[in-house]
Amino acid sequence: MEISKQIKKYRAQENLSQEELAEKIFVSRQTISNWENDKNYPDIKSLLLMSEVFGVSLDNLIKGDIEKMKKEIDAQEFVKFQKDSTVFGILFVALIVLAVPLAKLFGWVGLGLYLCLFAVAMYFAVRIEKYKKKYDIQTYKEISAFLDGKSLDEIEKAREEGKRPYQKLLLAVGSAALVVIVALVITAVVNWLS
Repeated sequence: MEISKQIKKYRAQENLSQEELAEKIFVSRQTISNWENDKNYPDIKSLLLMSEVFGVSLDNLIKGDIEKMKKEIDAQEFVKFQKDSTVFGILFVALIVLAVPLAKLFGWVGLGLYLCLFAVAMYFAVRIEKYKKKYDIQTYKEISAFLDGKSLDEIEKAREEGKRPYQKLLLAVGSAALVVIVALVITAVVNWLS
């Protein structure tokens, strides 16, 4: 964390020893040493007192850490998005392929298993939609840029936002067509096997 460097820097600027700073913010010298050596992190009360002693805003005192934390959180979110997308892709394919075999092999139990699989797939679909909403990514180009760890410039972003209504309509029509095709195939297979 950057806070250790910030505390050392501001303490040196104020010509304070660790013991003098400790007295001013009501902690031990060892506590200051631990903060400066990244062994632990100051609590909010101590951060507020240090910002007063150093004459800097709390934001300036911890700014490096905030930026680092944001990047770390975004990296973790990116990994979750990738995992959820992969799981959803596998579940989607399984939903298409397993409908007839489950129904034929297990009857009503197979239908129950299929519905459970469907529920899990919808759970991951909702999670993916939340990521898309949070990061304002809707079109294929925006999602590809996000997966590459990039962002679109303002002009590209405006172009992609203009495509969104058409892509949503196309996605709805395509999904409906896919459902009809799968239903017809399942019906044909069930009639053929009967």
